Formats: sequence, C-alpha cells, structure tokens
Amino acid sequence: MRSKIFAAVISLSIFASPAPFTLDQVRSYPFPTELAAAATGSRIAWAFNEQGRRNIFVAEGPTFSARQLTHYDRDDGQELSSVAVSADGKWVVYVRGGDHGSNWDDALPVNVGSTPTPPKVQIFSVAYDGGDPKPIGDGDAPVVSPRSDVVAFVKGGQIWTVPIDGSAPAKALFTARGENDEPRWSPDGSRLAFVANRGDHSFVGVYSNDSSAITWIAPAFARDQSPRWSPDGRRIAFVRMPGAGGAPDSLLPPRPRPWEIWTGDATSGTAQRLWKSSTTLTGSVPTTDGETNLGWGASDRIVFLSYQDGWPHLYSIAATGGAGTALLLTPGRYMAEHISLSRDGRWLVFAGNMGADSLDIDRRHVVRVPVDRAAPQVMTPGNGLEWSPVITGDGTTLLFISATPQRPPLPARMALGNARAGIRPIAADHIPADFPAGLVTPRQVIFRSADGLTIHGQLFAAASGGNTRKPAIVYVHGGPPRQMLLGWHYSDYYSNAYALNQYLASRGFVVLSVNYRLGIGYGYDFHQPPGSGARGAAEYRDVQAAAAYLRSQAGVDANRVGIYGGSYGGYLTALALARNSDVFAAGVDIHGVHDWSTYLRGFERQRYEQAPDVDTAIATAWYSSPVSSVAGWKSPVLLIHGDDDRNVRFNQSTDLVRRLGAAGVPFETLVIPDDTHHFLRYANILTVDKATADFLERQLLQVNAGQTRATGRQ
Repeated sequence: MRSKIFAAVISLSIFASPAPFTLDQVRSYPFPTELAAAATGSRIAWAFNEQGRRNIFVAEGPTFSARQLTHYDRDDGQELSSVAVSADGKWVVYVRGGDHGSNWDDALPVNVGSTPTPPKVQIFSVAYDGGDPKPIGDGDAPVVSPRSDVVAFVKGGQIWTVPIDGSAPAKALFTARGENDEPRWSPDGSRLAFVANRGDHSFVGVYSNDSSAITWIAPAFARDQSPRWSPDGRRIAFVRMPGAGGAPDSLLPPRPRPWEIWTGDATSGTAQRLWKSSTTLTGSVPTTDGETNLGWGASDRIVFLSYQDGWPHLYSIAATGGAGTALLLTPGRYMAEHISLSRDGRWLVFAGNMGADSLDIDRRHVVRVPVDRAAPQVMTPGNGLEWSPVITGDGTTLLFISATPQRPPLPARMALGNARAGIRPIAADHIPADFPAGLVTPRQVIFRSADGLTIHGQLFAAASGGNTRKPAIVYVHGGPPRQMLLGWHYSDYYSNAYALNQYLASRGFVVLSVNYRLGIGYGYDFHQPPGSGARGAAEYRDVQAAAAYLRSQAGVDANRVGIYGGSYGGYLTALALARNSDVFAAGVDIHGVHDWSTYLRGFERQRYEQAPDVDTAIATAWYSSPVSSVAGWKSPVLLIHGDDDRNVRFNQSTDLVRRLGAAGVPFETLVIPDDTHHFLRYANILTVDKATADFLERQLLQVNAGQTRATGRQ
C-alpha cells in the first residue's frame, strides 16, 4: 500500500541539465581524511586519496599552501590512517595498510593486488620539512608523546614504543594480561594510561616505568575504557560499564545500556563515580561517532556526549563532582559528531546539522561551544557542508573539510579572529580540470511512511526533456547509522554514492536517496526505532514510501522504478526485490546481509539457561531477511561482493546466489577478489560503479516507457 505523501509534487523540469560527463570524470575527485593539527603553532596534515594514490599532505599558516609529503604512486589499496602531527610540528606519523572501517580484522593486511607477498600494516614517520617516510614499527593505533620523541602503539595485544625518528627498533613497553589498547600519554609524556581488555571485564592501567608496578584504577567487575588525563596529569577520567554475565534476558525488546563516568588518582588508583546515566534507552551508551566522546577540558570540566534528552548532545560536569548535575551545552533539535577539544581545553568544536536554514538538518556545519556554558555558535553557515573540525595549536585558525553540492570535499580554513574572511579551501588545484561542472543540486524532499513516520530524502534529477516519463531509482545507504546529505558526504564510501547518483541523474534517471529510520540526524526515536532490522525490518516501510513518492511524480514512469544500495542498503535492496518485485523492476545489491538468523544462531545452546525468546528471536530474524521471501522475487538483480569483506561475510551472497538460481530468478554477479567491504582499490570502485550503472541502464533505461525489463543474465 502506498504511503500518504504530504510533500508537494516537484516538477522535474526545474532542475538544471548538466553537460554530459563520464563516470570516470565524476569519480576523479581527490578525497581528504585524517585532518590533524600540531599542539603548537599552525602546522597541519591530512591524507589525500587521488584516484587510489594515497599520500600525506601538509600545510602551515598563515598561507596554508598544500605540500605533498609522501609520494606513493600506485593504486594499491593501502589506506592511510591515524595521521598525527607531533606537538613540536617536526614530524608526521601515520599508519599505512589495514581496513579501519571494518567490523573485524581491521588491523590485518589488505592485499587487493593479490601479490604473493602481502603488504604489512605499518607505522611510518616522516619529517614535516621533507624526506623519505621511515617504517618505525609493525602495528596500529600510534600515539605521539607530548615530548615529540616517542610513539606508543599497539602490536599483538600489547603496548609498544619506538623513537619517532626510527633511530632504534620498536620494543614492548610492558607485558600485561589481555588485549591492551587505547594508549594515552600523560600531559608531560612521563606515563601512559591504557585499557586491558580481559574478556568479560576490562581495567584502566597506568604504566610509569620499568621498575614500578602498573597502577590499576579502581579495578572492578566492570568494563572500563576511554582513559583521559587531567591537564595537570594527576587524575584520570574514564567510562565504566557493567561487566558481562547475569541471567539471559529477552533478545527482542531493546534494553538500556547504562554507563558511568569515574575519576581516579593516577598514582594511588583510588577512584570515585562522578556521573551516572539514567537506566533508560536514551541514557544508554551513545552509538554515534566517538560514542561517549569523553574529554577533560579547561576549568576542570569533564565533557561528554549523551542521547539522554533524545539527541546526541554535548554535556559537561565539574570534575570535583558537587551536585553531580551535568550541564547541557548544545540544546536543540540537532546532533553533534566529529567532536574535537581545543588545545587549551576551552572549546569544543564539532560537526552538527544545526543552522537557521530549515535545510540544515540535512547538512553539516562546524559549531563551536565553550566547555562551561550553553552558547553554541555555528561557525560555517550557508548551503555548504563542513566536518572534521580542529583548531590549530596557536588557537588562531579553525580547520575542517568543506564541500558544496557541486564541489567535492577539500581541506579548508577560517580565521577565528576574522569571520568575514570566510571559508578558504586548501589544495583546490588538486580537483582535476575535467571534473564535471554544473552538477545537479539535490533537493530535500519530505514524505511519510505507512505508519506516519516523517522521512527525509534527497532528489537528484536533470531537466526533463518534454513530456517523457523517466525511470527512477531509490538509493539506500548502508550503516545503518548514517545520514545522506544535500551535498558531498564526509565518508569516502558515501561520497562515491553521491558521485554515482549524480552520474545516474545525468543519464536520465530520477534518483531518490532515502534516509530511512535507523539512521542518524533526526533524534533518538528515529535512530533506535522498535521492530527494526532483525527485530522486524520496520525500516523497510520507509523504502516502500520512497518508491511510492517517486511513482507519484508526474515525470516518473511508475513501471520503471529500480533500487540499489550497499551493505545495509544491499540488505534493503534485496528485501525490496524479494517482497515487492511488483514495485521494484530491478536492483543492484552490493554486499548486503541476506539472512539475519545466521547472526543469532549462536544463542541456541551456549549455556543451560537460554533467553526466554530465543526461538522467537531467530524466527523473527529469519522473516526479516530477504531469504525468507525468495519465492516472491521476480525482478532481475546484480549481486556484487568483495571476498575479503570484513563487515558482511561473503557467504551471505554465496548463499543467496544458490537460492536465486534454484528459484529461477534472473541475476548477474560481480565478485571482486581480495578487496574489502570498502573497495580500497580505486580501480575496483570504478568497476563496481560502472557495473551498477550499466545494469540499471540495461534494465530500466534502454526499454520503452511503460515496459519493464524481464530478463537478466547469469
């Protein structure tokens, strides 16, 4: 049944018609990540991915002219992560290799070239003024000492250290039980806090020197994490959650995940609770970027993020406790993510969907707020998008990544003392000369799902030629805690989707990117809805509503509506084709989940006690999965999966292929050997995008209006 639509019908002829361009051209943009600033001065660094060639770039105030520091010249799929500039600005440290957006095995090598000897995951340092990068250790999660002389990192579940200049081999700093991670230097660089994960519990420890025992901070039957030093180096704040265990509870109803903030003496190990969350769903550990985002700011204020008022907002509380009431710093109907604390601890800067324009809920702007009062200020208003903010060590310049609906992301700067200077992009000359001009500006559309929930989307459409009805596509993002925006996205994965949607629009499709429930940006109830995912797939109603919206448009051919998406979007694509081949004429399912019940079967016989609803939960998961509805699947589909996927197991697609073949469903397949969920090799991304566009064109565009393509190839 079609949802009731309250958004006004939009004439497709109002959209600009861009000059023709190729998929290679619209995917040629560089993508910046890992923006970092030194603790002193104005030196910054970032990673640039230019068509698979990933390199470190640097810039320095006052001009902030971009300079390439490394010279990797191949599309080898080796990501650059954990970029940091030493406090004195003399060194840049980074990790090369791995897949740090994965759910498991993120620190294992990625061998997209299928070479006989796989690359390593290594930590490198390179002099800021220039020189050859030097591998200083095999490992991950490097943290540079405030003294700028030593790097701590994680290797084999232990904490290691190495001189930043590579003048001596790396060595294990100490050996402690469990998987040790989260190294944090004290402000003077003399001690190191860390977390020892020991299965059902974890401790925060402090290492001082080789001759002193590790100090455990208030060890308990709990999971302690996120150690943060006080500015004077005497105390540590940390997050405490309950340890594992207890009688099995029901699986289907959502349960609160309470947490606490503690502060402890770094020398004696004594500690006390500072703050306790409510035992409500909104009081649970936040699941947005950075989770609790714990920090120790100026004026002895502990800062953190919580969903307790229904939105992911920033709070602060006096480290001395007092009445124990946390101060809400960011009131309003918007979220905070990509949060950074200024070097002097006085300010928090973050990306938020905040602003005076009603469209800002579907954008990101940089916001600044003091740690001790509720006075947030949007620093970058307008119709652009800005994220990943940092303040230079000298406190004079705000750095962030900036984009518009037409211009792809670039590092950018703004003088904090001169707001009139505006946003000034950095390295704009790295956008290729033939990058398409005149991309369409996606339009915000708002409609309602069958149960009345308000859904936001972005509509991509070029000018319609006469009265011809166009084919249309629903694009479904992954995650699902994501929000697609009115411009280029802050994730490289979703910037790729934005580019592909622009290309599809230029080829004659109307594309609707739907922000379905389970996503972020619209408050807790939208982000954590009942009966969703394996608990009932309630979010599929929003996909149906998106299709109903498109089919109601005068310029859309209701018989030629397709769908595509990756990861969770692949799951919803498969669910759409299985349940509603009468609505969706074709689809592209990129590494989707197809059988939720496989994720729950481990609950069957782990112990004598069982969750009271385990059988119901497994059955609900099955009926929430595409595989349970293959009998109704009629529309052709293209299935794409990389077989080193570390987010959705490859066997989810292997199983579906067997089922579709047995049911006589027309399908095509594309397997990418040795690449991951994120297609780290640029050439593989192009292959996937071109296959997606080609399939949708063959099935939906290259047919007469009013017809549906009924055959596919295996």
